[in-house]
Amino acid sequence: MGEAQTDTPILGPEYADAFLMAAEVHARQVRKGSQIPYLAHLMAVSALVLDFGGDEGCAIAALLHDTVEDSDDGWAMEARIRARFGDRVADIVMACSDAVAVPGEPKPPWHARKQRYIAELETASHDALLVSACDKLHNARAVLGDLRLHGDALWQRFSTRSGPDQVWYYRSVADVFSRRLPGPLADELQRVVGMMAELELELRQPDSRLATED
Repeated sequence: MGEAQTDTPILGPEYADAFLMAAEVHARQVRKGSQIPYLAHLMAVSALVLDFGGDEGCAIAALLHDTVEDSDDGWAMEARIRARFGDRVADIVMACSDAVAVPGEPKPPWHARKQRYIAELETASHDALLVSACDKLHNARAVLGDLRLHGDALWQRFSTRSGPDQVWYYRSVADVFSRRLPGPLADELQRVVGMMAELELELRQPDSRLATED
């Protein structure tokens, strides 16, 4: 028996355009410490958004959620998104960005960016919370898997090179989602982050077999 069908396409030309825009911005990027195309992360986040009940607009924003951070000019990218996909999608993307790329300028320091992001989640829209939570869930799953494979050498891939910093960040955002977006998505993120935190603590013990260089 074939899959159930709708009378009209659920994901239309705008979704395809968003995919092409994401592919343009992230064409040369790979996931930290791997040769996995960064686009795979954006596809996964968009799929999670749809799995957890998001509509096409949220799924489009998921594909584009890192473009403002990772393009050559974040403000110009925001304008492109707003002109092509409308204010709702652009607002979600901006809410999911912890920095805006400015030509010739570095990003603000890591802790400042993350603290601001956590604070802004407290007033973010439901749509932005959904996309952000799916982003964090996919990232947390990847971190947990790589932590099992590589031990605490994994943290060298990150700007702070600190397991406790990463655990603090993921726990902080997971707690916000549990309060502001209660349900299966927030519960799953808490479960994964809890496993990450337990393993990170175990790896810091002197006798841990995984606390070795990759």
